[in-house]
Amino acid sequence: MTVMAERTSHMLVEEFEQIASAAPETVTLEFINGRIEEKPVADGDHDAIIMWLLRRCMQVRPELDLYTTRGLKVGKYRKGRARPDGALVPVDHFAGHGEWADPDGVLMTVEVTSYDGDTDRRDRQEKPAAYAAAGIPVHVLVDRDAGVVAVHTNPDPERGYLDIHRAPFGEQVALPGPVNITLDTEPLKNYIR
Repeated sequence: MTVMAERTSHMLVEEFEQIASAAPETVTLEFINGRIEEKPVADGDHDAIIMWLLRRCMQVRPELDLYTTRGLKVGKYRKGRARPDGALVPVDHFAGHGEWADPDGVLMTVEVTSYDGDTDRRDRQEKPAAYAAAGIPVHVLVDRDAGVVAVHTNPDPERGYLDIHRAPFGEQVALPGPVNITLDTEPLKNYIR
């Protein structure tokens, strides 16, 4: 693993995109902090959480789309590539974009933790930092291990999200502008181990 990290730390984004485009459909790759990362396959509860959020967004803000696993150019100088579990944008925002879109216009990203050894580094540290560096106004982390929804706001390109509000599953969570959606997180209790 160390050899791979050393080799990929000098990889060009274009080289990563070529590798990612040749990967089989069963493998999803990301390029964060100069490293190739394999995104774990989601379990059924993970998918159910995304569908719950998708339905809520459609009910309250029908002028917005919540894309799942949409490729975004993130990180400093957009030299990273991530596939958030959700990216909230105006309807048809990604029309005409290729596999990897600029984050401009993305209102919110969403990540749902996985039950694997890399989730702390990937979902709680690296990806929120990359989304903040890209200037995405709101990032939501549904943390199944902790049983909380963490709402990250006030992105700073150098320091990450400056404000983080954590609410236990079961509470009402207000997602601030530009999202402006309130979530009743009680159903999330059904999707944790």
